[in-house]
Amino acid sequence: MLFFNKLLPVFVLPLGIVGLLLLFALWRKQRWPVVAALGVLYAASIPFTGNRLLGWLESRHPAVRIAEAGPADAVVVLGGILGPPAAAGFMPNWAESVERFDAGVTLVQAGRADRLVFTGARIAWEQRTTTEGAELKTLAVARGVAAEKILVTRDIDNTATEAAAVAGLMREHNWRRIILVTTGWHMPRSAYLFRKAGVDCVLFPVDFRFDRSRPLAAIDFVPKAEAWQVTETALREIYGNLFYRIFR
Repeated sequence: MLFFNKLLPVFVLPLGIVGLLLLFALWRKQRWPVVAALGVLYAASIPFTGNRLLGWLESRHPAVRIAEAGPADAVVVLGGILGPPAAAGFMPNWAESVERFDAGVTLVQAGRADRLVFTGARIAWEQRTTTEGAELKTLAVARGVAAEKILVTRDIDNTATEAAAVAGLMREHNWRRIILVTTGWHMPRSAYLFRKAGVDCVLFPVDFRFDRSRPLAAIDFVPKAEAWQVTETALREIYGNLFYRIFR
């Protein structure tokens, strides 16, 4: 399962495709694979491609007003919010998805739910002495959320185990519905997995990247390193969604 979920997508992402085409060109002594590799390289590195793919994922679940979220028993914030561990007394290192944390705190302080749940993300190769959820609880208390209102799930390592952990919390506390907070492009896969786990959830996507109101410009077709990363992020999410729908 690790191979299909984590390693196989590498070969169908732009970098993997380019590498395979170049190897094929060397093996067969043909030019067309080189031309095809250049085409993939260009298409994957322009903002037009990545933005449209990410925009399609985000469009599946539009943004929701704070007043229209819930009410529910708890706000569940998915992991992937913190960067490298910071020593005590230093500012935390936030990842790009910090909006998830802000949204969770805001929803609880706005009275949309009484409890705030962080997931106990712990990646094997990260040097963390505690889970990400435990660190986020401390940060949320500093933002004014009462400690007794915050729960942290058991240890998890991906979205599927997050869904299973939250489903267990709901049974334990007799909760009926949660507000699910995650990044907009990550919401389609998250919503599918949580609902499959039997979790009734109101969806609250945040951190939208694609601006639909902005017209196309010439810069959208100029290769950029950041655009390559956006394309790979969107494709990884699409492949991950397909993986769970096929194998789960």
